[in-house]
Amino acid sequence: MTALRFAANLKWLFTELPFEERFDAAAAAGFTAVEYSSPYGFPAAELRRRLDGAGLRQVLINTPGGQPGTPTRNGSACIPDLVPQFRRELDLALEYAGVLGSGLVHVTGGIRPEGVPAADAFATYVTNIGWAAERAAGSGVRLVLEALNQRDAPGFVLTSIEQAAGVVRAVGVDHVRLLFDVYHCQVQQGSVTTRMQELWPLVGHIQVADAPTRTEPGTGELNWRFVFDRIRALDYAGWIGCEYRPANGTLAGLSWLADYT
Repeated sequence: MTALRFAANLKWLFTELPFEERFDAAAAAGFTAVEYSSPYGFPAAELRRRLDGAGLRQVLINTPGGQPGTPTRNGSACIPDLVPQFRRELDLALEYAGVLGSGLVHVTGGIRPEGVPAADAFATYVTNIGWAAERAAGSGVRLVLEALNQRDAPGFVLTSIEQAAGVVRAVGVDHVRLLFDVYHCQVQQGSVTTRMQELWPLVGHIQVADAPTRTEPGTGELNWRFVFDRIRALDYAGWIGCEYRPANGTLAGLSWLADYT
């Protein structure tokens, strides 16, 4: 079976430190790769220097999003009035991905604005993803799509992982794939490994956190031995993003990794 590879998500892990110091901390903890949602507060060249200095690989970034509480906090891809903004954001994400060497860009879907019918928001999203796929062609970057759960992100444009998979199928190109987030799937729908098996040909990236509190694996309701054995059996060769909120500090919460690496 394929060995599992874990990447530290620097938005969620090592938050005891300023963001710029988290690269070295992740490397010191044994990680060889990182992901994080928003690099845009720093020059891309500076982040690349920190990656190289720590001996880390950049796995994934997100397209830009607004501040917490704003209409674009989870992206702008589904907002009909913001199509030009979405296109600028996608171009910026591709620019950063190129400098950072990130092979994946998560195109964040967005929250449906009040007064906009769900069908209109979804149609905007699908159109924007189609445009993004054309834009990313030949860049060496894969775009990944993720369904957030409606408890944490009420009104998110995608309401199920199957709906996200349907968009991947509709776009129909190899460089648009599914981001399978175990936590969001469990909270929204359950039957994690059954859904993973059914959608496996479309999966381009995996992220993990335990439910119901989004803490590290082993602190909640999921059977992680079963989940990780299933991922191994499917011969997953990509990275698994550790996108969780440590229950009692980052380093104290990393002991679970020894059981699965």
